[in-house]
Amino acid sequence: MKSSMMIRHIARAKRSLAHLVGLAMCLPGIAMAQGLPELEEPSTGGGGLRDTMQGYLYDFGILIGLLLATAVFLVVGSASIASFKEARERETWGKFALTVVVGVVLVIAIIWLTTEAAPILMP
Repeated sequence: MKSSMMIRHIARAKRSLAHLVGLAMCLPGIAMAQGLPELEEPSTGGGGLRDTMQGYLYDFGILIGLLLATAVFLVVGSASIASFKEARERETWGKFALTVVVGVVLVIAIIWLTTEAAPILMP
């Protein structure tokens, strides 16, 4: 009796899988029928293929700079929090102040360098 129930369960699972596969095959056609938005032009360039690719590379470079600035900001923040925790335990507030000041200078320097690099990347 158990084997017949197992066979029915497997048959039901196969039918469900066939339905899912059929639905998945229809989804790209449905997405095309909905009229997807066109790809946005880059912020600079846009004449021919070469100018468009340079524009996308420029936007990618700006994105990398922003990600770098964000990563530096997070690292400085976590180091400052760790230094604060250590300062509370050991009463070494001078090291905490130095960590915060150097971290702020580092963040400002990264943001300034990223801002200065943006016009250089322009095609």
